[in-house]
Amino acid sequence: MPESETAVLGGGCFWCLEAVYAQMEGVLSVESGYMGGKTKEPTYHDVCSGATGHVEVVRVTFDPAVTSYRDILEVFFTIHDPTTRDRQGNDAGTQYRSVVFYNGDEQRSTAEQVIRELDAARIWDAPIVTEVRPASTFYRAEEYHQNYFRDNSHQPYCTFVVEPKVRKFREKFAHKLSHSA
Repeated sequence: MPESETAVLGGGCFWCLEAVYAQMEGVLSVESGYMGGKTKEPTYHDVCSGATGHVEVVRVTFDPAVTSYRDILEVFFTIHDPTTRDRQGNDAGTQYRSVVFYNGDEQRSTAEQVIRELDAARIWDAPIVTEVRPASTFYRAEEYHQNYFRDNSHQPYCTFVVEPKVRKFREKFAHKLSHSA
């Protein structure tokens, strides 16, 4: 079994996803960045324009001996709304779309299976619209986006948008909390 594996996920603002995965057992690192667009070396300003085609994503590096890719996806589909196209709450635009960027056939198959299972369970009133696409070049976001929630937890966006997602993770997945969280 490999020592680490990587998942790349887009589910709205990357600050929300990063804040959750930073507290998950087995996660070795989380980086905010951009993927899926046509512009090389995009900036936050470029991506926010919606013209680059990039998605705000997190790159989650994890220990598969501690947590599985399926576990990573189960958390992902719990902490964002996978039924809204190009939107999470008040964050609207293609850069906020729900997408799983897979690394290899096994990740693709697992993502598609999880989506089928969740759709069949009818957890949401609408079908899942999460895209499942091959990973492409990851562009790390500017430094001030890294660990944003940890460093800015009292900022209004963090209080009203990020914190509820972190709280939901901590309540629903208490058994998956890192010992350092």
